[in-house]
Amino acid sequence: MRIDSHHHFWDYSAEQYGWIGDSMKVLKRDFGPADLEKSAGPHGVEQVVSVQARQTIEESDWLLAIADKSPLVAAVVGWVPLADETVREPIERLSHHDKLRAVRHVVQDEPDDGFILGKSFGRGVSILKEYGLVYDILIFAKHLENSIKFVDQHPDQRFVLDHIAKPTIRSEKFDQKWADDIRELAKRANVTCKFSGVATEVRDETWDLALVQPYWDVVVEAFGPSRLMYGSDWPVCLLKTEYGRWIKTCESLASSLSKSEQEDFWYKTAARAYGFTPKQ
Repeated sequence: MRIDSHHHFWDYSAEQYGWIGDSMKVLKRDFGPADLEKSAGPHGVEQVVSVQARQTIEESDWLLAIADKSPLVAAVVGWVPLADETVREPIERLSHHDKLRAVRHVVQDEPDDGFILGKSFGRGVSILKEYGLVYDILIFAKHLENSIKFVDQHPDQRFVLDHIAKPTIRSEKFDQKWADDIRELAKRANVTCKFSGVATEVRDETWDLALVQPYWDVVVEAFGPSRLMYGSDWPVCLLKTEYGRWIKTCESLASSLSKSEQEDFWYKTAARAYGFTPKQ
């Protein structure tokens, strides 16, 4: 049994997905549930968490409509305008759908590195716990210091860190600042981490197990398998790796864990973090 805790769907259009640039031609097509099942199913993935790729309410509604039709989708991480004074209204409406388990904002693309500490944004995040919703933190490593302050402002809120906070991965230099900050963030028990989106942060032309191993070592030691979960970041991962190669890399990395620890990493952590029942 495996759960992919992080992937995306889209019906591609240049207007709707402006972040998909000219260097990302492999992503300029539609990606739907049948495509994901074809890629993930042969590797034992039976459930997935679908994550927003557009910052619109329509995106949340669209993903929830897919979840209604697809038994593969166990949970949705949607989007709401957290910095708006009227944010409670869409949260209230969307929260009635039992597969909406979290929301996120693309903080990594905000021009202000301190955006995550904004008063209006924080007010919106503070509402989420009333509805039992997780907040997914999407940042670059440079945002970790502010994100630690942010988490400390919301001690009763459950958080999931996407893509191990996107360190800069190069063969000639380990991102030590990221490692120090991630260890500090992991001291907060209300934060869970996704081992996802790692290959796409490699700055070298190619990557291998040895290159990502030190980053795995840091997060598995900092969070422990009970707060670390597998994610593919498909189809974005296709910029650097096929689905099968990434999951086999994770198999190698997790091979030193005990049986129960591997169960945590592959499916139990995701189910706990997002509050759904894994398939048996």
